[in-house]
Amino acid sequence: MIKQLPEAFLNRMEQLLGTEFPSFLASYEATRIYGLRTNTLKASREEFVDMTPFQLSPIPWVEEGFYYHEEDRPGKHPFYHAGLYYIQEPSAMAPVELLQVQPGDRVLDLCSAPGGKSTQIAAKLQHQGLLVSNDNQADRQKIVVKNLALYGIRNAMVTIAEPAQLVGSFPHYFNKILIDAPCSGEGMFRKDDTMISSWDNHSVEKCSLMQKTILDSAVHLLEPGGRIVYSTCTFSPEENEATIARFLDGHPEFRVERIDLLHGWASGKPDWIQGEGWCSEESFKSESLEAVEGTARLWPHLLQGEGHYMAVLTHNGERALLEDGPVPVIKNKPHLRKPNQKSVDSKISKDSEDLTPWFDFMSNNLLKPIEGQWICYGSHVFWTNWDLPDMARINVARPGWFVGSMKKNRFEPSHALAMGLHKDDVLRVFDFAVDSDEIIRYLKGETLIVSDSEMKKATDRVPSKGYCLITLEGYPVGWGKWLDGMLKNEYPAGWRRT
Repeated sequence: MIKQLPEAFLNRMEQLLGTEFPSFLASYEATRIYGLRTNTLKASREEFVDMTPFQLSPIPWVEEGFYYHEEDRPGKHPFYHAGLYYIQEPSAMAPVELLQVQPGDRVLDLCSAPGGKSTQIAAKLQHQGLLVSNDNQADRQKIVVKNLALYGIRNAMVTIAEPAQLVGSFPHYFNKILIDAPCSGEGMFRKDDTMISSWDNHSVEKCSLMQKTILDSAVHLLEPGGRIVYSTCTFSPEENEATIARFLDGHPEFRVERIDLLHGWASGKPDWIQGEGWCSEESFKSESLEAVEGTARLWPHLLQGEGHYMAVLTHNGERALLEDGPVPVIKNKPHLRKPNQKSVDSKISKDSEDLTPWFDFMSNNLLKPIEGQWICYGSHVFWTNWDLPDMARINVARPGWFVGSMKKNRFEPSHALAMGLHKDDVLRVFDFAVDSDEIIRYLKGETLIVSDSEMKKATDRVPSKGYCLITLEGYPVGWGKWLDGMLKNEYPAGWRRT
């Protein structure tokens, strides 16, 4: 692989690393590292270890993270379709650990696509608080929506906006913000060789400017005393230490919280951006330079993972004046309606009959109704457990947990609803073993012939006809509709196993 690396990249890394460069270079000939992370919204770490057929070894910086062998191919296993784990590069799991998310937090994943870090945040929230997963590209957010649904996440919004656009709706709203910033991607060369060919198109200067803009917007989104974790997957000091030093120079209300250098992590390199360093044309305050030594670098020749950089920024707690006043909220309303495809209207619908099919579905298929606020977003129905600010200026892809759609006075449950439920929440369940022919056929979208004697019902009085939750070893994988021995497959066409 070394022959594929850009010569300019190799020359710079040799200048930066000095005597470490041979070890760094040798890492590109080493076997690629693979990782996955247990979804603790569905199964505990111990439960997952007991059930998995994979050869696993723990990732030291993530309790729920494991290395696996390439030949295990977990993306092809039926458990993947149950959302029991997320396949993720091991180093990429580290930034969320530094965010210190707790249940009840209000967390913004500012550059969220493809959604791996959002799923990690959501698992730590345990369905409490709020996660806003944002990205500025609609096409990239489609995979975020899918990953949040697969993971069974209920308490997340998905937005498509520039960071500055969010400030009007969420001024000083979040107590935790993750910025996995767009970058030149040098740390991912070994994982994804397409990054090598596109490296020249991701100029360091352009990325540095984007990173500055994103960080400056995050200041106005964070509540006093809040926490920001900034990360990149590049080695470039201009996008790492220089970006943080520049931010500290302009925002004295923030400080760097020193990261403990465990697991082979290395400190930030202030000497790379001062004096005769790589950013010698720019000067930084001495206290900012000293602070960036408390950031961390993950090197592929020092640990089992790819290249990453991380900085923890904490606010001093002094409240800033809000130019636009307090955050407007809509409290205790049954649902909202949406007149177009770009924003959630803040007007309240007076037509309470709109949701009757959804309420009927809950009565006929769930053990007890789901309590919360309901948002009608076009023909789609979403659940929330938080008060929404005015979102009129933001493109909202998902304002909450997508439970289903209204179609001609009937309700069709969503796949996201099935994945966010527990087998004990529904009246009818067909549970299949992981090695059964039925589960493979179901995941392929086939109709199944099954007797109602195989159906698990909440009580004997429950009729067999109707929607059934299909589970794999007790974990939801989707819906089916049973009638006269035939189980109609409701597994989404775009998700089917081929």
